[in-house]
Amino acid sequence: MNNKNLLIKNASEVVTCKGFKTKKGNEMNDLHIIHDGAVVIEDGIIKAVGSTEKILENIKEENYEVIDASEKTLLPGFVDSHTHLVFGGYRAEEFSWRLRGDSYMEIMNRGGGIINSVRGTKEASKEELIQLGKKRLNSMLSFGVTTVEGKSGYGLDFETEIKQLEVMEQLDKVHPLDIVKTFLGAHAVPEEYKGKEDEFIDFIIEKVLPIIRKRNLAEFCDVFCEKNVFSIEQSRKLLLKAKEMGLKSKLHADEIVRLGGAELAAEIEAVSADHLLQASDEGIKAMAEKGVIATLLPGTAFSLKEEFARGRFMIDNGCAVALATDFNPGSCFTESIPLIISLATLYMKMTPEETITALTINGAAALDKADKIGSIDVGKKADIVIHEFPSYKFLPYHIGVSTVEMVIKNGIMVYDKNKVFESI
Repeated sequence: MNNKNLLIKNASEVVTCKGFKTKKGNEMNDLHIIHDGAVVIEDGIIKAVGSTEKILENIKEENYEVIDASEKTLLPGFVDSHTHLVFGGYRAEEFSWRLRGDSYMEIMNRGGGIINSVRGTKEASKEELIQLGKKRLNSMLSFGVTTVEGKSGYGLDFETEIKQLEVMEQLDKVHPLDIVKTFLGAHAVPEEYKGKEDEFIDFIIEKVLPIIRKRNLAEFCDVFCEKNVFSIEQSRKLLLKAKEMGLKSKLHADEIVRLGGAELAAEIEAVSADHLLQASDEGIKAMAEKGVIATLLPGTAFSLKEEFARGRFMIDNGCAVALATDFNPGSCFTESIPLIISLATLYMKMTPEETITALTINGAAALDKADKIGSIDVGKKADIVIHEFPSYKFLPYHIGVSTVEMVIKNGIMVYDKNKVFESI
């Protein structure tokens, strides 16, 4: 199916997640559902949304390629707003160590963790990383993801950081998924800069950021703001300098200890602060006041056997919450959206409606793209997922299993579960 003029009709539910900006607090429960709904797509853009009866009154059906979505649910494409999808090498042995009781920081301090992935990524060629990236993106697509954020951070030097961003740039051109690039050069402290973290931040600011900006290799700058990694002061300096150069701010905040990352995110008005397992009440409320999106990553907490972030508290205190996989080779090697939905509803006290909002319009807002994607609204990109069941409520109910049947990206069918198995 390559026709960008498409009619999807008779859907049991069209879950529009209607809106062009972040939803916070109780707004996250309003999915704006249309029963027996239809969507009209022309040239990759949504042209009309409404009841099937009303839509068919105003168009000629023969002018469109038609999908009958009877007894199925339409949702916006999922936006996975925090991943580390480009890396070389794996860390399966470290997962076994964690199962024996070793902590994430203990493994990191003995040369494992992020530094281990840095070695693998440095050794991998650009072509090898592109081929690995395609496979990972294909898997994400099968789970209904149509836009994904990808971070660098497995180089910690000029050449490899640039290589990661160039790989994502190439993947964005050749793969259906849209990739939003984030520079995470301050992901860990390289061995040669141990005890000289200020010098490393200066190196990034003076030598790496100007090239990234000149070549337009990233939209965001991120930093691992954490004890024994980068301090509040170092993180502030980097992000403010990056903002001066035109890069928007994200940060890994308050994941392992309560350092004040949430407060920093509010202070500099970052687009999002991510993880937040240890965020203080004051930091969460400050983020809510400043409109900073709380991107929660329950898969990582689950994998590391940590307490989950306080999603319920954040929403009840007016925060806009997004959810993402944190797909990476160490602490969360999964691209499974169904797992994230299960964890959010079963263990983070989020309603199914809040969870859907967090993976669609709020995920888009966490990438500063809520005006273009994240909902089924007229004028937005036609990024739509057809789920095999008649209600969105089947997503958390069918625990840990994908309900995705078809994925439409920019008005084109790019995934059809039925065709995957048609030869069986």
